[in-house]
Amino acid sequence: MTINEYKIIQAYLNQACGIVLNDNKQYLVKNRLGNLLPKFDLASFSELATAIQSNSTLSSKVKVAVVDAMTTNETFWFRDDMQFLELKEKIFPDIFAKKTGTIKVWSAACSSGQEPYTISMCAEDAAKKSSKHQNVQIIGTDISETILQEAKSATYSELALSRGLDSQTKSQMFQKTHDGYKLNANIVRKVRFQQFNLLKPFSVLGRFNIIFCRNVLIYFSDEVKRDILSRMADSLEPGGFLFLSSTEAMPPSIKTLEPVRGGRARYFKKIA
Repeated sequence: MTINEYKIIQAYLNQACGIVLNDNKQYLVKNRLGNLLPKFDLASFSELATAIQSNSTLSSKVKVAVVDAMTTNETFWFRDDMQFLELKEKIFPDIFAKKTGTIKVWSAACSSGQEPYTISMCAEDAAKKSSKHQNVQIIGTDISETILQEAKSATYSELALSRGLDSQTKSQMFQKTHDGYKLNANIVRKVRFQQFNLLKPFSVLGRFNIIFCRNVLIYFSDEVKRDILSRMADSLEPGGFLFLSSTEAMPPSIKTLEPVRGGRARYFKKIA
C-alpha cells in the first residue's frame, strides 16, 4: 500500500463516518482491508483506492465493506459492569417511580448487540422489583449493516457468551439451538436495531431518557466528539442520563450535562 493509496482511504473514512486515522496506521488498514481485495476481485490496494473514488455499483459495495472492516466491533456482556449495576439498582428504579409512559434508551455504536441486550436485562431485573408496569424501548444503532444483522439474530456462540456472562445468567437468559445460544424473547422484544451514522442529525431517532455512547468517540476528532456529545445532550429528556466509557471525559463546553456524584460508576445527568 502506497502513501497515496493510504491517504485516499484515510480521507474517505474521515468523510464517510468521522474516523480519524493517524499517518502511522497503514499496517492496520492493510490488515483489515486485505481480505476485501479477493472478495471484490481487486488486484491491489490501488484498485481499491480507485473504487473508493468512483461512483459505480461495485464502488458502492466496496465503500460499505471498507467501513464495515474498519469500524471496530469489540464488545462483550456487562462491559464496565458497575455502570450496569447502577443502571439496574438506581437509575431504572428511580425512573420507574417518577415517570409514566414509555422509557426510551439509545445504545449508540451497539456492534453485535451485547450492550443493548444487557440494558434490556437490567430493565427486566428492575421491573420485577417495581410496583408499576413500565414499557422500556431500546434502540441499538451502528454504522455497519453487517454487524447489525448479527445483533438482530440474538444468537451467540459459546465464545461470545463467555465474555462477560456468568453461568447463571447464561442458563437463565439463553436457550441452546443448533446455531448457538438464542437470547430469551422477553429480553429481545425490548430492543430494535437501526443502521445509523453518528455524523447525521439525531432528530430522526427521537428523544431519550438514557443514552449509552461508549468506546466509539475515541475514533473521532475532538471537534466531532464535541459535536456528537452536544447533539446527544440535546436528545436527552431533562433529567436524562448519558453513559460514556470509564476512560472518556466530557468536554467542558457541554454545559447541560454534569457528572453524577456518589454512584457506583461515572456517568452524566442532563440538568437543563
